[in-house]
Amino acid sequence: MSIYTEQEAKAILDKVIKLSKADQCNAQLGGSITGNIRYARNAVSTSGIVNNAELGVEVAFGKRVGTATINEFDDASLEKVVRRAEELAKLAPENPEFMPAIEKQTYKPSETFNAKTAAITPAYRAQVAADCIEPCKKDKLVAAGFFSDNSSFTAIANSKGNFGYQKSSAVDFTCTVRTDDGRGSGWVARNVGDVDQFNAKSEIQIAIEKAKGSADAKALEPGKYTVIMEPAATAGLISFMMFSFDARQADEGRSFLSKKGGGNKLGEKMFDERVTIYSDPWDKDASVAPWDNDGLPREKTPIITKGKVDYLQYSRYWAKLKEKRAVGQPGNLIMVGGDKSTMDLVKDTKKGILVTRTWYIRMVDPQTVLLTGLTRDGTFYVENGEIKYPIKNFRFNESPIIMLNNIEDIGKPVRVGDDESPFTMMIPPMKLRDFTFTSLSDAV
Repeated sequence: MSIYTEQEAKAILDKVIKLSKADQCNAQLGGSITGNIRYARNAVSTSGIVNNAELGVEVAFGKRVGTATINEFDDASLEKVVRRAEELAKLAPENPEFMPAIEKQTYKPSETFNAKTAAITPAYRAQVAADCIEPCKKDKLVAAGFFSDNSSFTAIANSKGNFGYQKSSAVDFTCTVRTDDGRGSGWVARNVGDVDQFNAKSEIQIAIEKAKGSADAKALEPGKYTVIMEPAATAGLISFMMFSFDARQADEGRSFLSKKGGGNKLGEKMFDERVTIYSDPWDKDASVAPWDNDGLPREKTPIITKGKVDYLQYSRYWAKLKEKRAVGQPGNLIMVGGDKSTMDLVKDTKKGILVTRTWYIRMVDPQTVLLTGLTRDGTFYVENGEIKYPIKNFRFNESPIIMLNNIEDIGKPVRVGDDESPFTMMIPPMKLRDFTFTSLSDAV
């Protein structure tokens, strides 16, 4: 069994806390059931269900900390993992930034669990694959994709009486469609909490249309262009930027939010006035657990408001040092937008480039958050409000700081999932001026 009820999880964690002889004990129990189906070359290649549950125990003697994990939960195994954590703690050096276990907290539940999503069957997954493969075969296209559904729980407890329990579920879908000669490529992705919001038959048409339309791509000279970025294209850049919203990095001069001579830029206007980003664990479209990895309660938090930096993340240690209040680290990012779709932004563009997706994003300069990456799976030239023809992909060098100061228009936010990001995101399509493409890429 990998999904425990609140009562079952609490009983296990209570035993762990009682077994510990250390000065303090933190424990986390989690489990999940993940179903998946993968297909390539218009045929299913793998499918399965993964069940997993794990207990993590962290103990401390003074400032010496030890951790151990186990996936067996009988009494003997529980004692074994506690003793192992204690043995490691006694061998560890003192942690100069050690923080004691948090006091008992109150967590406001968030709606992260959907019963229909948790009840997805192998037959449903097979139908998703069929709904993608069949129309591609009909059009002499080649589909490769992955669909996964997850149902999980997490429970936390410590020796100061704190306890929390949360169940979650979600669906993640990606599909790449190529022309049979490999010259055209289209892509679509969806991440939802409620499976009723997902329809494979309609989603696959997006990738099919882009694959058909992206063959015979023409080369444009690298340079600065007006771009219409789909939500998935900007999500990775914005996610990278958020790693710099750390108070310690800023105070120590290691981020774009550092001030010359010391201090940080909290409260300063850094972006276009149309940029407002916040976090809300209880948002109906992007809800997340009501606590962070330290067990601190999350709050609805303004991050950027009309271009002004309203938030920096203080770790418990740094908050104590700077006499600030530590709050739970955000688990989602919600960017305020308008009502326009991506194609509405295209219609309002005299000349520009439509970017479906960015990938292989890497940091070039942390001080300016200069990033490099590539476009892929459908990049098109736009003229007089119409998509004129496909173009070869580019490598870009761009900072999201500059990007979010070059906004011309913002569309309607949609939920975006990103494997490399710790955030659930609601990101709008955006039209941006002077986006920097540095070279061509032959990849489709």
